[in-house]
Amino acid sequence: MTCKSLDLDAVRAFIHVAELDSFTRAAEAMETTQAAVSLRIQRLERRVGHQLVERTPRYVQLSPHGIAFLERARELVYAHERALAVFGEARQRVAIGISDHVAGPDLPALIARLTTQDPQLLIKIKIGSSGDLLQSYDRRELDAVIARMNLGRDDGEVLAQESFGWFAGAGWQPRAGEPLPVATSAEPCGVRAMAGRLLDTAGIPWIETFVGGGVSAVAAAVSARLGVAALAPRMLPLGVVDVGAKLRLPEIPRLPILLHTRIQSGPARDLLASLSAAFRSAVRA
Repeated sequence: MTCKSLDLDAVRAFIHVAELDSFTRAAEAMETTQAAVSLRIQRLERRVGHQLVERTPRYVQLSPHGIAFLERARELVYAHERALAVFGEARQRVAIGISDHVAGPDLPALIARLTTQDPQLLIKIKIGSSGDLLQSYDRRELDAVIARMNLGRDDGEVLAQESFGWFAGAGWQPRAGEPLPVATSAEPCGVRAMAGRLLDTAGIPWIETFVGGGVSAVAAAVSARLGVAALAPRMLPLGVVDVGAKLRLPEIPRLPILLHTRIQSGPARDLLASLSAAFRSAVRA
């Protein structure tokens, strides 16, 4: 029986496609071209003798063989990296900040991606508001930050432009003659400040009825019908509806998600490329 050795670059390409549901995002994560990723997947499929990825003009998904192979593929790449780590230098430390208003429900998957990327990386993750994280970045306490755009800063790389809307719990109704009840994150929060400015400019009286420590708390308050909130659609729990048009609330502009980093090369840069592609995939899903 002939032993089938696998091309690790092809296996990595398969893992990226599986995790990001996109050949384009996989190419961004690997800092290569979509054509190169496609060729690696085809080479891997020929080697194993089965179709692993089903691709149409509208979607990308794993075949049954691809689903069965995915976990083994991850184990293979991780074992390879651990084997090489024996001959490597001391583990590189990297501190990454991720804005709570950016991560949202994708945070568990993002952390899992970070912690399994490379055994040689010792990763510190800090979650907080964009303003606080950027202050830590400026003090060189963090090597990279993924955050919303902050006023007066133009040093970041735009990863995606995210849409927002005004949302409330199903069945919620405003009380006639009373200020609009609004659920927000605590200061400092760029989305909170922007929502207040938009309502003030539109001449809509409003009052904070809930101030939470993060986007998940705000989403919970909206579900509990404590008021409306400015949220990205991917942050929404079940049963929450868009009430912007119904209440004639001001349109919220798309907000950029930016990567601020001093990391230029090496395994940490590869990790940031993978993480950036994951954010692009989550925002455009």
